[in-house]
Amino acid sequence: MLFTFNSTELREEHLAAPYRIYIESDPVTPQLRLANGDERVARMLAQHQAIFTYGENFGAPDCGVPLSGVSYQTTRQPIDLDFWTVSYTPTAPHFTTIGNYRQAELDVSYNGAVYHWSKHHEWQKFMELPQRTSQSFELALSINDPSDRERLERHGFRVVSPLEMSLDVFGAYPAYIRNSRAEFTVAKDQNVRLRSGWFSERDACYLASGKPVVTQDTGFGSRIPVGEGLFAVSTVEQALAAIDAINTDYERHCRAARAIAEEYFEASAVARRLIAQLGASQQLSDEEIPNLQCR
Repeated sequence: MLFTFNSTELREEHLAAPYRIYIESDPVTPQLRLANGDERVARMLAQHQAIFTYGENFGAPDCGVPLSGVSYQTTRQPIDLDFWTVSYTPTAPHFTTIGNYRQAELDVSYNGAVYHWSKHHEWQKFMELPQRTSQSFELALSINDPSDRERLERHGFRVVSPLEMSLDVFGAYPAYIRNSRAEFTVAKDQNVRLRSGWFSERDACYLASGKPVVTQDTGFGSRIPVGEGLFAVSTVEQALAAIDAINTDYERHCRAARAIAEEYFEASAVARRLIAQLGASQQLSDEEIPNLQCR
């Protein structure tokens, strides 16, 4: 069985694999491109027997992502809970996050609207947040334009470089998350407006570390419980309420965060669900499924 990720172009040796499984960890852009007639995306999808996506709200009444007749199955980020252990830090000062601020030239137009890839559009919606709460925020964001950093800092966000931690994924990166109080972050406009149901693997790592997460609503609440340990927000007012709830009963929300990771993101359970879905969709025999698992 061959797994491919995110628009991989298959070579001849890849096509020799009897089962080719596509896993899409960054949904929406491929769907919009396919709906616009992108032959490369259509060809890539046609090379696979099964197509999985992290867009867990695909097909729901409130999801606006065009599926173009493709049969998507949903999965999510598998998290190694033995690596991502709980770190209870009630004196940690900052809500944090890690990521990119501005990424140009990846927007997609569809039906007369432009759907943005860059997260700076969504950060702008929450610029006033630090000025309306005593809670402090530290953003480890990759920022190329000094004016972007200055604007964030002017509104009360503390900004640090993510470079060191991004180059040390087994050391500085998890240490930064474990030493945080909680996470506050945003999602891509594409996922927010079209309600794809996408959920960040970084958010899942915060949860696994016992860190409550406040993140922008993409529709993931239809599959993952929100309101305790994890909050889906759309406005500054909702974010303020979530932050206040976390700080009022911090230990309870930390326990709830870890419980969500254990129930919904534990790696072996995620893999078992995927294999079970694959067996059902491809009508594989009981003898074939164990063989798939060990390849």
